[in-house]
Amino acid sequence: MKKKLMLYLEIQQMKERDFSIQQIARQLKISRTTVYTYLEMTPEEAFEWVNSLGSRKKKLDPYKDWIVAWLQEYPHLNASQIQDWLLEKFPDFTVGESTMRLYVNQIREEYQIAKTKVVRQYEAVEEQPMGKQVQVDWGETRQKTQDQREIKLYCICFLLSHSRYRYVEWQNRPFTTRDAIRSHENAFEYFGGMPEEIVYDQDHLITVREHAGDMILTAEFQAYKQQRKFRVHLCRKADPESKGKVESTVKYVKRNFADSRIYTTIENWNERCLAWLERTGNQRVHGTTKKRPVEVFLLEKQHLKPVSKLLSTESITGSSITRTVNKDNTVFYKSNRYSVPLGTYRPKGLNTVAIEIKEDKNDQKRLIIRKQPDGEILANHLLETSTGKLIKNKNHCRDRSKGIQSYKETVAQQFKDLELASRYIDILMEKYPRYKRDQLAVLQKAALEYPTVIDEALQKCMSEHLMSANDFTDVAKYLAAPRKETPPVPPVKAVRSDSADITVETHPMSTYTEILGGAAS
Repeated sequence: MKKKLMLYLEIQQMKERDFSIQQIARQLKISRTTVYTYLEMTPEEAFEWVNSLGSRKKKLDPYKDWIVAWLQEYPHLNASQIQDWLLEKFPDFTVGESTMRLYVNQIREEYQIAKTKVVRQYEAVEEQPMGKQVQVDWGETRQKTQDQREIKLYCICFLLSHSRYRYVEWQNRPFTTRDAIRSHENAFEYFGGMPEEIVYDQDHLITVREHAGDMILTAEFQAYKQQRKFRVHLCRKADPESKGKVESTVKYVKRNFADSRIYTTIENWNERCLAWLERTGNQRVHGTTKKRPVEVFLLEKQHLKPVSKLLSTESITGSSITRTVNKDNTVFYKSNRYSVPLGTYRPKGLNTVAIEIKEDKNDQKRLIIRKQPDGEILANHLLETSTGKLIKNKNHCRDRSKGIQSYKETVAQQFKDLELASRYIDILMEKYPRYKRDQLAVLQKAALEYPTVIDEALQKCMSEHLMSANDFTDVAKYLAAPRKETPPVPPVKAVRSDSADITVETHPMSTYTEILGGAAS
């Protein structure tokens, strides 16, 4: 509040010294709108406004006790952490980051809670045995091209924990899980073997999520891990210091190799990086071990597990890649649609299949689709190299003529008079050529719902010329409805009246004419 009052006085003084609005705003680092606002206020209005700020309620006041308690117990907390804690406790809580930050700073000033820095204690650990562990991490950097454009590059770094021997691979696009697996295979080839354990952070390429300390790996990487049979050690989330060796390697590669280097092509970039590893990255004496990584690696290489054959990316991931079956009984793979037998898709239930890539006798790659990874083959397609295609097996197509005929026979068998039912269905097929299957479906549904009256309904429809499955349904529904018995009409009894024998006296017409005052004709 004092700061705002001092700002008001300073603006007034500068205005009296003939400073322009723009000069005042520039010198005090405020907007011109703010300058105008302060200049329009009288001293009394300014004092009243400043005093009102102290009594004005703030949006975060209802949560003040919580914030004060947390800061007093954990003074190192920042505004972002407190905001997250409030969201956890009050799911409907909404406030901007800047508002949160300002309020926390005001609380610290009001209650004299200084922000403390938590000092992490480090402990020296024993060196990993030879061949036991590799640490893996990803990095990215921006490089200049020959035409002075800027391009973003992505790298994956492998570090043997004992010897500090490195392998690096680059891409000009973000890594996918398949890219990561391919890079692992290239690293094993470069090292001449593989370790017992690989250390990662919780990267989305490796893990799906963490559940109470249990890490759930992505399907593709889980399949690769099981095939290569190495252990996975995942660091705690957002804790790079627990994987310090390779973190330092990423920085070392970015600063020593990539910094100020001109990019041409990704192939050339990877070749130059491998040359740098042989020349510098794995040759320089390591600051901790005081040994050259390449020399220690010659001993460690003997303890790596031999890798007899490098796995292709397709065969690695194929056995466990899951794909969703679309309702048109196709499966997407690499921007193409591959057919599966009709009926594979179910409106309810799990519509997933397992796919893998295999080579046939002619060395052609084929896409194998199974319901389960080790189950019966649903489809076997030649792998399409282009995109946007529908690859369809003729055996997966519906034989429409055969299907309709079979459907017709199935429906007709619901009736006792098979010949009459077939004749009625033929009439429907001829009358509704574009809706044959729909007519049969309605007819079948009616037969299932009203089985006791369908034969009577059929006779009625044929005699009354009601040639529609919907008409048949209406008739069957009517016949199946319970009927109310109409009570018999009682016989009419002759009723004799007491006045039936009375004779009424009659008069001639002239008498009535005379009474009415008329003349007899």
